[in-house]
Amino acid sequence: MTPARPLALSLGDPAGVGPEIIAKAWRALNRGSGAFFVAGDADVLEAQGVPVRRLGAPAEAAGAFASALPVLHAPCATPPRPGVSEPANASAITGWIETAVGLALGGEASAVVTAPIAKAPLYAAGFRFPGHTEFIADLTANVSQEGQRGPVMMLAARDLRVCLVTIHVPLAEVPELVTEERVVRTATVAYEALRRDFGVAQPRLALAGLNPHAGESGALGLEEAEVLGPAVAKLRGVGINITDPLPADTLFHDEARRTYDAAICLYHDQGLIPVKTLDFWGGVNATLGLPIIRTSPDHGVGYAIAGQGVARPDSLIAAIRLASEMAERRTDAR
Repeated sequence: MTPARPLALSLGDPAGVGPEIIAKAWRALNRGSGAFFVAGDADVLEAQGVPVRRLGAPAEAAGAFASALPVLHAPCATPPRPGVSEPANASAITGWIETAVGLALGGEASAVVTAPIAKAPLYAAGFRFPGHTEFIADLTANVSQEGQRGPVMMLAARDLRVCLVTIHVPLAEVPELVTEERVVRTATVAYEALRRDFGVAQPRLALAGLNPHAGESGALGLEEAEVLGPAVAKLRGVGINITDPLPADTLFHDEARRTYDAAICLYHDQGLIPVKTLDFWGGVNATLGLPIIRTSPDHGVGYAIAGQGVARPDSLIAAIRLASEMAERRTDAR
C-alpha cells in the first residue's frame, strides 16, 4: 500500500547530480504503484534522456508516472553547467523547495524528498539558513502540529537509525552545545517519530556518551554525569525508554543494534561514521518533528562527477521509499 497523493521531489542544485539521480530513480520506480513529481526545471530533466510530462497540478502525477517523469516546471535563471556553481540559480533552487513544502502543507503532496543543494552558491545569493533542514523548519514554523517540534536530523541505513543532538558545528563547540535541554528534546522528537512515522509501538533509545568509555565514571570527562544523566532521568520520568550513556565505540556492532530502535548521538561524525560504514550508498537523511515528512539522500551535490552519467541513485531511491512508508503510516493513523 502506498499513499494516494504523490511525493514531491525538489530538483536540488541543477549543476549537481540531482537531475541525473532523479531520472535514474524514475526509471527504477516508474513501474511501481507509488508516484512522485519534481518541482524543478523540466528542460534540465529532459536533458537526462527521460520522457517528461509537464503538469498543471500535482494530482496529474499518478496518471503520468508510468510513461513520463512528472514535473511542475519552474525554469532556472540561467542554463546550468554540470559541476559549476551558479549563484544566479539560487532563487530557483530555493523556490523549488518552497513549492514542494507548500504542496505538502496544503495536502497535495504526501511528503517532500529533497535532492542535494550546495551551500556556497546559495550563501553568495543571500541565503540565510545553514542548510535544507533549517530552511524547511522555518517554512513550516507557523504550522500547528502534535508532539515535540523538531527539526531533528535522523540518518537511517539498513537496521540502524541515529539522531543527532548537534549537527554541523566544530567539534570544539560540541561539549558546550550538548545541553540537558537539547538531549531531552532530540530524544523526545525521536521517540514520537518512531511511534508515528516508523510504526514502533514501544521505542527503545540508546544514548551515546560524549567521552571515551562514556566518561569512565568521571575519570575521562564529567558530561555523562552532569548533563546526560539528568537528561536520561527526565526522559524516563515521562515514560521514554532510554539507556544510560553508553560508550560510542561499542554501540553500533550487529548485536548492539538489535537492542535499540534508534541511537541518540551527540555530534555529526559520531552518528554519520557508523551509518556510512554500514551502507555507504543507501543511507537516508530524514527530518523529524515537523508537520510534514521530509527525506533526502545522504550525500552532496557531487560536482566532481556531475554530467558524467556515473552518479548512483541508491540513496535517493531509499529516500523516496522511506518517505512513502512514513506517509502511509501517517495516513493510516488519521
